[in-house]
Amino acid sequence: MEILRKDNRKCDQLRTIKITRNVNKYALGSALIEMGDTKVLCCVSMEEKVPLFLKNTGSGWLTAEYGMMPLSCPDRIMRTNYSSGRNMEIQRLVGRSLRSIVYLKNLGERTLWVDCDVIQADGGTRTAAINGGFFALVDALSLLNKRNILKMSVLKDYISAISVGIVNGEFYLDLSYNEDSIAQVDFNVVMNGHGEFVELQGTAEGISFSQNQLEKLISLANKGIKEIITIQKDILKDEIKGLLCK
Repeated sequence: MEILRKDNRKCDQLRTIKITRNVNKYALGSALIEMGDTKVLCCVSMEEKVPLFLKNTGSGWLTAEYGMMPLSCPDRIMRTNYSSGRNMEIQRLVGRSLRSIVYLKNLGERTLWVDCDVIQADGGTRTAAINGGFFALVDALSLLNKRNILKMSVLKDYISAISVGIVNGEFYLDLSYNEDSIAQVDFNVVMNGHGEFVELQGTAEGISFSQNQLEKLISLANKGIKEIITIQKDILKDEIKGLLCK
């Protein structure tokens, strides 16, 4: 008999994903991503300058900021927590992930900012930020392309992320908070559209795990990421045509 989770999902089933684009009129590109009850607002803006280490190199830059809104959790979060160590670690992950699929040289000496604000948290906020950030980034690049600001294609590939874990001996895809909080093994996996790894973040809590279990987790993550990238391709098929380098 197949085990069903508390939200009636199968072990290898993603939460329902909803994308609402162009939710902020001031952003170059914006997207509200909902993965189950996790909701993250992602907005992209641009500066006509780069960090000092890139000045006069002709290369652009992409960076991210991540934060949790005060009532994104049951207990109010102080706004000062935006600079917490956890937030810094997550925004670096988001920035690294999105930079991995951008030809920075083709941006020119300008910086793209991807702001990710968690409106409601129920597990998987960092992976949702990467997935939502990609939608916002594509829309931003498409707009810059239409304005003839970009002279060359800048996207290398698609990018997606998902969480996987071992909960009470079962292998779960796309953990909600009630699962993540008791998981014996917890992984965040980032992969591009070619099935290549961009980042692996994994840890065990109270138990160790075997290579066979690791391979099973990676296979489960690969399944989920392929499904998300299929959604990306379906939604972004018109915008992405002139952005991907062939």
